[in-house]
Amino acid sequence: MNTRRNAPVGRPRAFDADEALDRAMRVFWQNGYEGASLPDLLGAMGISRTSMYAAFGNKEDLFRKALARYADGPASYGAEAVAAPTAREVATVFLHGAVRSATMPGYPTGCLSLRASLIGGEDGQVIRDLLAAWRDETSAMLRKRFQRAVDEGDLPAGTDPALLTRYVMTIGNGVAVQAAAGAPRDELQLIADAVLRSWPPVLARPHGES
Repeated sequence: MNTRRNAPVGRPRAFDADEALDRAMRVFWQNGYEGASLPDLLGAMGISRTSMYAAFGNKEDLFRKALARYADGPASYGAEAVAAPTAREVATVFLHGAVRSATMPGYPTGCLSLRASLIGGEDGQVIRDLLAAWRDETSAMLRKRFQRAVDEGDLPAGTDPALLTRYVMTIGNGVAVQAAAGAPRDELQLIADAVLRSWPPVLARPHGES
């Protein structure tokens, strides 16, 4: 009598889901959403189409999961910044984090959000809306934190928290764009430090504007 048990037929090959998601994140980061083809994603993840759908869903679902991984990893400096005790430290953590994230060894340069948002057709509009909402969440966190700094006297009275938020995020986005164009980390760090030396900037709306 043969008592040997045969292995199940057609059983999917085991893989590290976290590692596969990290690799997918890098593909989206490098190529954007619409530029990341399914063969590129599957090849980088080292899995079959069936395994991808079973573990992550379709391409849009996969991107949402990759964005969440990006937000919790390379882009976590936004959430870390608003926990800093002073407005200057908020800006320091944010801008230094932007430099670090945009120039991480072994990862694409620049920002996943910007790369995935700049170009595309109607098929990518849902993703662009998703990324815009994600950036708006970061803006709202910073604006609320800077408002608190004004209320507590940490920032000069009359400072406009919304303008200050746009200023800090514009510098951070500029860092990402320059990194994607080949600017080295040390130069971008010098720029961020120059911005911080002039902190806080005088940013108040003219009387009568809202």
